[in-house]
Amino acid sequence: MINLSIFETKAVIIKTQDFKENDKLVWLYTEKLGKITAIVRGAKKSKSKFLALTLPLCYGEYMVYKGKNLYTLQEGKIIHSFQGLLNDLYKLTYSSYLCELIDIACADNEVNVELFRNLVTTLYLLNTDAIDYELLIRSFELKLLRDTGYNLTLDNCSICRKKISSSNYISLSYYGGICDECPKEHGLFISKGAYNALRFLKNLNVDKLYRLNLNNEMKEEIEKITTFFICNNYARKPKSLDMLKFIKE
Repeated sequence: MINLSIFETKAVIIKTQDFKENDKLVWLYTEKLGKITAIVRGAKKSKSKFLALTLPLCYGEYMVYKGKNLYTLQEGKIIHSFQGLLNDLYKLTYSSYLCELIDIACADNEVNVELFRNLVTTLYLLNTDAIDYELLIRSFELKLLRDTGYNLTLDNCSICRKKISSSNYISLSYYGGICDECPKEHGLFISKGAYNALRFLKNLNVDKLYRLNLNNEMKEEIEKITTFFICNNYARKPKSLDMLKFIKE
């Protein structure tokens, strides 16, 4: 007799794939189980109760049970579908990027409640026009790096650990700022204004981002830093980055 464990958890659908004639595979980033893959029986049928529940970006309460190899979705209730994000090219691209980041940066079954809540909050804010989209994405990238073991050291020199008030250099090897005495190698120069903004952005809660107003040059400097760390520390480079670059040109 196979022992089936049933779990209830909040989750965001980060990816889907057709499976057989009427079924779907869905990847959920969950509050209690981390990233999981579940099969959804009959999800492709037009009258399926799972049709709306398994759309990309959907945030809801899900009941899953774990079989021998995969989870199976049993029940669900939508909290917010976020389908409005799909009607705007910028919002669609940014939200797809967020889901792809979770997919490539988080190991299966690795629970991180704070990162889950940051993802949900970022999707809610992206669904409004209250906050600069780029700052929202940079903030999420920094929190993702922190929560997956690649936190940037910005209050101390990342080599000698001496406390620093600011810096004009980010070491890509030591993950942080460099003081005036330590060698500035294998990194990127950055304006002190952008460095201070990066530190402020890193420590600021996502829902407080409206307090930050940066010019385009500073945003580009910060993007260069986060993009490097994102592209060089995970299993693969996010494909959505190319689309983000395209729509900004």
